Amino acid sequence: MAKKTKDARVQVILECTEQKESGVPGMSRYITTKNKKNTPDRLERKKYNPFLKRVTVHREIK
Repeated sequence: MAKKTKDARVQVILECTEQKESGVPGMSRYITTKNKKNTPDRLERKKYNPFLKRVTVHREIK
């Protein structure tokens, strides 16, 4: 029986893109996981930014 490996799932950090442009202090970041075999590109999700008090686009960094 083949052994399943968990190498496909990796932790990624999502960072707000709008906050850098606005100059508001602080940084909104979220940690999540993704399957790098199914999603080789960078993730982009809409998440809540507590500094701007609204939902903004967060992109994967690094």
